[in-house]
Amino acid sequence: MHFEHKSDPRAPKVFISELLTDQFSDYLKTTIRDYLNRPGDSVYDDPALVYGGSIWGKIPFATYNRLREESEYAAWLLVYGYRANHFAVKVNELKTFPTLQEVNEFVKGNGYLMTTVGGEIYGTPAELLEQSATMAEIQPVEFTDGVHGIPSCFYEFTLRYNRPDGTQYPGFIAANADKIFESTNYYNRQADMM
Repeated sequence: MHFEHKSDPRAPKVFISELLTDQFSDYLKTTIRDYLNRPGDSVYDDPALVYGGSIWGKIPFATYNRLREESEYAAWLLVYGYRANHFAVKVNELKTFPTLQEVNEFVKGNGYLMTTVGGEIYGTPAELLEQSATMAEIQPVEFTDGVHGIPSCFYEFTLRYNRPDGTQYPGFIAANADKIFESTNYYNRQADMM
C-alpha cells in the first residue's frame, strides 16, 4: 500500500508491503502464521507496532535459512519483525549531487556496496524514474541457537523526471519493485563480498 500527503507533494511517502503467504508452501504459511499469532491480537492494535521489531522473539537459524530458500522477504520479516526495510532518498532534492551516477559514486567511495541485479541503475528517463540502492549490510543477529550475520536494512535513491504536463512523476515502476528487495538478498550480498 502506498500513502502520501494529499496537499504536500514534498512530504515523505510511505509504502507498506505484504507477504502473500498463500502463494508459498505449507511450511512457510504455517511457520509465519505461528510466529505472528504468538504475541496475541492486542499487540496488533498498538500504533507503536511499526517500531516494534520482532514482537515474537528469536527464531532458530535453521528456520531462517529454510524460509530464505523460498522467500528472502519472509525470512527477513521473522528476524527483524515490523520495522522499515529501507528508506528512499529523492536525488532531485539534493544540492550537491544532480545525477544518480554521482550519488552512487559518492556512496561507493565511502565503502558501501550497491545492488547490481538488473544493473546498478534501473529505470530510465523515458520511464520517468531511475533508481539505485545500497546492499544491506550484514549485521550480527541473535537467534535461539547463536549469533549469525544476516542482511539488515538499506537505502534506495530515486531520480524523478517530469511528465509531459511539467509535473514530476510521483510513482514507481512496477517492474522495478522486485529489484529493490534484492538489496537484502543474502546470496547477492555474499557474491558482492567475494
